[in-house]
Amino acid sequence: YIKKGIFLNITMEDLPEKKKQHKKKKVKVQKRVQEGDSISQRPEHIDFREEFGHWEMDTVVGGQRKSKKSLLVLTERKTRKELIHILSEHTMSAVVRVLDQIERKVGEKTFRYIFKSITVDNGTEFSDWKGMKSSRRNKKDRTQIFYCHPYSSWERGSNENQNKLVRRWYPKGGSFDKVTKREIKYMENWINDYPRKIFNYSSANELFQKELSKIKT
Repeated sequence: YIKKGIFLNITMEDLPEKKKQHKKKKVKVQKRVQEGDSISQRPEHIDFREEFGHWEMDTVVGGQRKSKKSLLVLTERKTRKELIHILSEHTMSAVVRVLDQIERKVGEKTFRYIFKSITVDNGTEFSDWKGMKSSRRNKKDRTQIFYCHPYSSWERGSNENQNKLVRRWYPKGGSFDKVTKREIKYMENWINDYPRKIFNYSSANELFQKELSKIKT
């Protein structure tokens, strides 16, 4: 109907998401990170989204050769809570630094409760599984890290859907180099305050706060 011009003030460019074109793709072969646990080893109960504290993590990158910085996005599977941080560089050390900052902010004990597991893809920025897994203070395990199968983004389905919301603000091909932390925080709050039909129009923030209230102090 849009292409036929029935809606005078709406064009295809106004759509937040376009219809997917089914194209034949060449089969690619990629090795998973040699060390670290595969998603096949992840406890089955995590699949049902009934337990709080299991996350998916990904990066949103700018246009090729246009942006040194990227975004690290974490999505909690049960509540869909989104955490977004700017990576000063697209490296594994930058990813570990962000997790260390979160642990420093919430405390070691609380971090273990909130981040029981994190599922990532096989990008090089996630190759330091020990750094992500280990506490910054005593090197004890602070979370579990699981790697998806190569080219299986659906195994991080929540993450992928949330990334589409990020792309409403920052379309592909742009640069994150001049984006401020304040701007990212504003977008993060918008995503987390968005009413969700799946939750009877409660927001991710509301559900996340309910889970945090269960923490024993």
